[in-house]
Amino acid sequence: MNLNATLFFQMIVFFVLGWVTMKFIWPPLTKAIDERRQKIAEGLADAEKGKADLAQAQARVNLIEASAKADLHARMTEAEKQGAKIIEQARAEAEVERARIVAMAKQDAAQEVERARDALRDDVANLAVAGAEQILKREVNASVHAELLNQLKAQL
Repeated sequence: MNLNATLFFQMIVFFVLGWVTMKFIWPPLTKAIDERRQKIAEGLADAEKGKADLAQAQARVNLIEASAKADLHARMTEAEKQGAKIIEQARAEAEVERARIVAMAKQDAAQEVERARDALRDDVANLAVAGAEQILKREVNASVHAELLNQLKAQL
């Protein structure tokens, strides 16, 4: 065949293939590439939005955590104040109870001392009567001399 005819047919085939490619293959391919580019851009935008949302959520978590810590600290401080108040009341009640017990002990001791003095007076009076009896060598009647014994007790 002729070289010119071969070149001519090759040019016609080239232009037909170029036209078919431009008409039927290139638009769907361009459309698919644009859709993919758009999905990638949306994915990146969503990722950036997710990062921003995560940062906002983290900030809210930190704020809530700080608020909870402050609230806990305030409640602990309030609880510590209540605990201190309860301890102070218990100490005051213990002091009152201690004072009452000490007063009762002093009163009991004073009564015991008074009983001991009375018993001692009676013993001294009996000893005095026994001594006088020995001196006089006769029996002294306690009922007759009760007035004398009462005066002796009062003097002791």
